[in-house]
Amino acid sequence: MPFLLFIIMAHVKIQNRGYQTPEPKAGMLIGDVVPVELKKSVIAATVDGRPIDLSEKVPERGEIAFITIDSPEGIEILRHSTSHIMAEAVQSMFPDVKVTIGPAIENGFYYDFDTPRPFEPEDLEKIEKRMGEIIKQNHPFVKKILPIQEAVEYFKGKGETYKIELLSGIQDETVSLYTQGSFTDLCRGPHISSSGLIKAFKLTSIAGAYWRGDEKNKMLQRVYGTAFPDKESLQQHLTLLEEAKRRDHRKLGRELDLFQFNDDAGAGLPIYHPKGTMLRMIIEDFMKAEHLRRGYDIVMGPVILKQELWERSGHFDNYRENMYFTEVEGQRYGIKPMNCLAHMLIYKSRLRSYRDLPLRYFELGTVHRHEKSGVLHGLLRARAFTQDDAHIICTPEQLIDEIVGVMDFVAYTMEVFGFPYSMELSTRPEKSIGSDEDWERATEALKFALERQKQEYAVNEGDGAFYGPKIDFKLRDAIGRQWQCATIQCDFTLPERFDLTYIDSTGEKKRPVMLHRVILGSMDRFLGILIEHYAGAFPVGFAPFQAVVLTITDDHIPFGQDVLERLGSAGLRVRADFRNEKLGLKVREAQVEKIPYTLIIGKSEVTEGTVTPRMLNGKNLDPMKMDEFIEHIKNESSVFWRG
Repeated sequence: MPFLLFIIMAHVKIQNRGYQTPEPKAGMLIGDVVPVELKKSVIAATVDGRPIDLSEKVPERGEIAFITIDSPEGIEILRHSTSHIMAEAVQSMFPDVKVTIGPAIENGFYYDFDTPRPFEPEDLEKIEKRMGEIIKQNHPFVKKILPIQEAVEYFKGKGETYKIELLSGIQDETVSLYTQGSFTDLCRGPHISSSGLIKAFKLTSIAGAYWRGDEKNKMLQRVYGTAFPDKESLQQHLTLLEEAKRRDHRKLGRELDLFQFNDDAGAGLPIYHPKGTMLRMIIEDFMKAEHLRRGYDIVMGPVILKQELWERSGHFDNYRENMYFTEVEGQRYGIKPMNCLAHMLIYKSRLRSYRDLPLRYFELGTVHRHEKSGVLHGLLRARAFTQDDAHIICTPEQLIDEIVGVMDFVAYTMEVFGFPYSMELSTRPEKSIGSDEDWERATEALKFALERQKQEYAVNEGDGAFYGPKIDFKLRDAIGRQWQCATIQCDFTLPERFDLTYIDSTGEKKRPVMLHRVILGSMDRFLGILIEHYAGAFPVGFAPFQAVVLTITDDHIPFGQDVLERLGSAGLRVRADFRNEKLGLKVREAQVEKIPYTLIIGKSEVTEGTVTPRMLNGKNLDPMKMDEFIEHIKNESSVFWRG
């Protein structure tokens, strides 16, 4: 984190640090008052929270915080500066290229270029080499403030049409430009003081990207890269990227024959193969059973509903760009992106008493959302997916207990699947519906439930749903990445819009509260995360096949067939490989399929009436009777057992 110091009436002191700071004088630069002990690590600062370069002047009064290169803020500035170096390298090598935007992003940076020809993978090495040459020249980053029109004329002279378009949308009278070496770009900053501070960087990939994310615009070339304060941190990150590639669910989905995406069907529409469908069914059956155990009613709503319903709910005004619409006999329908509307209609189907509440409606509902092609990413970002969606309708007095109940449900489920997680409270976004009073009541309810359970949480300002604040659960996978899956959204607004009521103990009509919640979230996305978390080697409880029966020779097939039937009848998911092939080949293929147990049937197994389980890691268990093996599998997969 940044190191704090305060400047009041040009008096500087470092709070609780004890560093020696030069006495500030009029006209001094921020960089001149950095303590000697921090000179090598401080790369920028903030004044009253506003990021600034070290080359700016000390203000007469205000609160200054120094930003070190190894802080999250510092790494972001380092990466942004490195992206400018990359753009300089690209333009020096490819003069016809036009530059668009180049922000720092999570774990790296990118720049989008309009180029006459697509970049090739070998271009990355050449660009990296040129970047290294520029960095050695140690050019300073120089900031210049220009009136808008002067900036427009400057970029017109350079033929940078994208910069001119960006300038046309800026309302300020002036803008800042940054120059280093031969490259100048429109940029707010701040930046590092000079290119020589960049010690460790790597260009990682090339992708296509539409200008401003609009598929109606021109396709650009996006070059991704990353930068770190030191080479050791960079190497750790690159190792993580390689591990992520090895675990990529799209690659494993093909190799394990789980699912496909097919352009003939349409982008973003997953097609599940038998093993992938089995994996889904196991998890869906588990989730159904757990919901029934917790007092949920399973319901089902239609895929399309009249447009008027979506207008009443606020989805049409606030979520329309993510929806698909169709027309039937002159009537407009919306293809559902969420399941809540049908659940409210079920509630309204008859008069409700306070004695009926809470009502918990659960649906494995398939929804469709219009995601732009540039953001589609296998199962992790699809246009059609199924949610383990539920809506809890309760009295205000029951609200806290229901929120806590969902939190407990999430905790249990994440433990079953092996995911640690953290929590985040997201507050009212700018685009929203409902009264300030209802938003405050909903937010306070979520806070109270978190604090009653003594849960630590972060606050994500302005990222709630358009109808209510929410608690998001960020699970962490085996290689440290975070994924948002479960969520609890507290909603006082839609019950009002749909006139949901109940009769209280005095006979009066009252308004209930509604919780929107998912535990796994999108089933499809959760499967993608699960595949990457376990690298496709699923625990025996939810592996599509729990065991494969291999015979050494044809003489062993009759007993192998008996094993297959006995295990299948007991509820195990098992397949056979009785081919007349070498045993080593069959074992290797079972390992490639990542089947938890391989049962090799040879002469001794036939004679003794046993099986000898071989685990995926190569360890052999002692021979055991079939009933013993069945019990072994049951014990190892008890929460998923269906036998």
